[in-house]
Amino acid sequence: MLFRIATTQDLDRIMQIIRQAQARMKANGQAQWQNGYPATADIERDIERGYGYLLTENALAIAYGAIVFDGEPAYDAIDGAWFADCPYVALHRLAVADEALHRGVATQFMRNTETLARERGIRSFRVDTNFDNRYMLALVKGLGFVFCGEIDYCNGHRLAFEKLLD
Repeated sequence: MLFRIATTQDLDRIMQIIRQAQARMKANGQAQWQNGYPATADIERDIERGYGYLLTENALAIAYGAIVFDGEPAYDAIDGAWFADCPYVALHRLAVADEALHRGVATQFMRNTETLARERGIRSFRVDTNFDNRYMLALVKGLGFVFCGEIDYCNGHRLAFEKLLD
């Protein structure tokens, strides 16, 4: 698998992966991503800012995520407390293609994000998810993230997690 930055040429495939994830969430009765988010404009903005990353296999994108090193404003008002008061990496909009499910692709994406952070000297990894996203909740728990509190977005509360990187 190859981990790389996304380009505008990847947009159609990324949106296909996002739509698959939205459909899975809906089928599982989850509230997250059921209001048109993330939209094409969100992904275009990720790519323009250099946040969009892909995990590919045989040149086909199988996972997408937005890796942010310049802060997440919602994280400044956490109802709880972060462990570290230092620069951090945040991961948003992680989605895996249907054909790549149950193969550890999301775990690999998260590990690649950790490696990217370490290469930049970042020692804190933060992520948030909806209370009913059992897959993401299991993923962060399995990777050693710790619950830190709740944050608010315009579309609702999210559970916030942090992992300190060695």
